[in-house]
Amino acid sequence: MSGFVFSEKPIEIVEGDGPHLYGADGTEFLDFGASYACVPLGHGHESVTEAVRDQLSRLTYVQASYPVEIRTELYETLADAAPGDVGKVWLCNSGTEANEAALKFARAATGDSKLIATMQGFHGRTMGSLATTWKNQYKDPYEPLAGDVEFVPYDDADALRETVDDETAGVIVEPIQGEGGINPASAAYLQAAREITEDAGAALILDEVQTGLGRTGDLWAAERAGVVPDMLTSAKGLANGLPMGATLCRDWIAENHGSHASTFSGGPVVSAAANATVQTIQDEDVPAHAAEIGDYLRSELEAAVGEDVRDVRGEGLLVGVEVKRGANRLLKELALNHGVLALPAGRSVLRLLPPLTVEREHVDAVVEAVAGVVK
Repeated sequence: MSGFVFSEKPIEIVEGDGPHLYGADGTEFLDFGASYACVPLGHGHESVTEAVRDQLSRLTYVQASYPVEIRTELYETLADAAPGDVGKVWLCNSGTEANEAALKFARAATGDSKLIATMQGFHGRTMGSLATTWKNQYKDPYEPLAGDVEFVPYDDADALRETVDDETAGVIVEPIQGEGGINPASAAYLQAAREITEDAGAALILDEVQTGLGRTGDLWAAERAGVVPDMLTSAKGLANGLPMGATLCRDWIAENHGSHASTFSGGPVVSAAANATVQTIQDEDVPAHAAEIGDYLRSELEAAVGEDVRDVRGEGLLVGVEVKRGANRLLKELALNHGVLALPAGRSVLRLLPPLTVEREHVDAVVEAVAGVVK
């Protein structure tokens, strides 16, 4: 259960600064994986570091039964940032917990049990979230999982319409599938999902654990499609590297969510980090920067390797390069020979999701490295 083993031992990381990571032997790496999008502002961002230090000096932790100013401020920050009237917030520690809560809330609020997820989707590894994750390799050792889950083809509105009925509690979908291969859903599909679930009285859950917080060029991918879900889940980069997740809900969900809690929900230190992260992303218009640099990254990749790969796709700084040979072998070459850390998205896709603060010079270095390994 260790990290990536590219040579006889894993790369040990000892320090980070902006888009760079440094190994124990002094090797500098460009971090174009951001640990699965967990550091949207880069390593050691000043606003987050100062917020954490200040909170640590005053109050490390008190559970959520006691109001704490910074937690209350984060509730307000997230409610204001959420799309449409998605204004209620439940805090947790990870993306799988955020999705687990959303699935429970959907069943409690509707009184129904059927959950619908998509083929190739990934929503986490706890028992409930895992039941809505597609790949059997993640699920088989832990069966039986939570029941009454059906899978439909991704980005297929007709298949979704045929499956949703009056016994459906919720539909959970990623606006762009990450683990499944960087597969963007069309705006028409997400709009149809909104209409279908609304007509059936079911909850639409958008899993924005990886796509949210500016990654796709808008604060939320839902905004690109003009869709307001019943629940939106966030995590990974929410606290710029500290463990934080959130389930954002409309009123009808929050008022009928049942009984759900977590000991470490909204701890003061992590809330300080999350509040600083979200406010900085908004104040510095980081989504617009991600859109600009993401367009540049995709266009440069197309020019450099378009004829040597199967596809370059994605939105903003969530980019997939579908290659003609195994992704893991290329990732090893990128790391050891070019000092670039990236991630797989399935067996044949290189996943590039750097800090949203990267500049063109960093993109140029990565494009040159990717060209070097795929050619």
